[in-house]
Amino acid sequence: MADSTDSQTAPPTAPTGGAPPGGASSDAAYLERRTLRRGSAGPLLLTGLGVAYVVSGDFSGWNNGLAHGGFGGLAIAAVLMGLMYTCLVFALAELASVLPTAGGGYGFARRALGPWGGFLTGTAILIEYVLAPAAIALFIGDYVESLGLFGLHSSWPVHLACFVLFIGIHLWGVGEALRFSLIVTAVAVAALLVFACAALTDFHVDALDDIPVEAGAFGANSWLPFGVLGIWAAFPFAMWFFLGVEGVPLAAEETRDPARALPRAMAAAMGVLLLLAMITFVAATGARGSAALQSVGDPLVQALQPDGVPTTVSRIVNYAGLAGLVASFFSLIFAGSRQLFALSRAGYLPRFLSLTSRRKAPYLGLLVPGGLGFTLAAATGDGARLLNIAVFGATISYALMALSHIVLRRREPGLHRPYRTPGGLLTSSVAFVLACSALVATFLVDKDAAVIALAVYVVALAYFALYSRHRLVAAAPEEEFAALAAAEAELEKN
Repeated sequence: MADSTDSQTAPPTAPTGGAPPGGASSDAAYLERRTLRRGSAGPLLLTGLGVAYVVSGDFSGWNNGLAHGGFGGLAIAAVLMGLMYTCLVFALAELASVLPTAGGGYGFARRALGPWGGFLTGTAILIEYVLAPAAIALFIGDYVESLGLFGLHSSWPVHLACFVLFIGIHLWGVGEALRFSLIVTAVAVAALLVFACAALTDFHVDALDDIPVEAGAFGANSWLPFGVLGIWAAFPFAMWFFLGVEGVPLAAEETRDPARALPRAMAAAMGVLLLLAMITFVAATGARGSAALQSVGDPLVQALQPDGVPTTVSRIVNYAGLAGLVASFFSLIFAGSRQLFALSRAGYLPRFLSLTSRRKAPYLGLLVPGGLGFTLAAATGDGARLLNIAVFGATISYALMALSHIVLRRREPGLHRPYRTPGGLLTSSVAFVLACSALVATFLVDKDAAVIALAVYVVALAYFALYSRHRLVAAAPEEEFAALAAAEAELEKN
């Protein structure tokens, strides 16, 4: 279907993404059918997008790290993961200012690490952004059912409604979608601030380290009840405070003045997320105790009702938790569609997936992952497992994107960079080391999820090795950018 659909408009292909032998007219015709709406997003909408990716993680999920590291272990893990994401965001801000295209991390790695590096990175990002919405759809269904909304006793209609309704908004247009996301995110953030104010009035320091100490664990004490290894095991859960913020560059082709807007928005979003992580974590554990929150599905609600009796504030936070889940689900669908759009436009995946509608929305890039996500949610019913697989894909992409920054800084020091990462190579090196540590930590938490993610990776790599790497579209922006770099390097040699 892909080949017949594009046979009249696809430009000639090149095995490594080099310059095609065809003319500009075929390139223009091919890209015309694969164009996003330009100038739809500014710094405010992009900042909202960055926070939306992550905000659901403040309401639940992170608290499971208490069962692996205790308060001290999760606190140290959160500091280290916060450092990793901050360094990564600064590195990606520079790369996004150099290559502001919908490819995001794939485009950065394509320039630095070649077609294989680009595909490895893009596939890892795609695993994250396809699996995470499926997991969050399950969480939304559980929330709706527990709140007794709509009289539902089964969650699958909610899962279906989420994909149909929110993909429909994305199909309507990116500007409308990002404005909707900003509104829902603002509601969730406001609720987190209300929660913190209420919980801090009942804050007790002795509640932080009330998890019993595990006998025999190396370095174990009341603050590290599971020992030093618990810090490492808590990494994947500490990531929930920040997971997804790296997706902001995927909106580059729909941004006004991306070289300026993207770095500003990414830094602002990261600042908001660091603040929300700190106040949520400390206020919740201090109000209710680490032991009571380590395995519950709604830690913020439980922190506000120690006697089990709902209060006005706990009800507000409970409903706002649903808003936070919707915000993250909605924005992650956006991110997945843009990554799929860029990979398929360049020929790494079937080209027909990058076709855009009259409203300049990648409709198949929305519908295909949406259908896959709903199927996974309905078939597995295991949101935690799906999210762990997504985290595994995310950590691979983080390591490769940080490495891309390091390689480009060393290989092309004279490359025009409208924005430069504070700290330079040191910053991206810190991100790289911590990302590799987080990748290994996923095996400590859920080995099965890591193995499943690796299996998906192997299948994708086989497709690339045997088929798509011989059919890359040289006219795609990310491929063209890499070809230009290769040509410049060749001229310098001569």
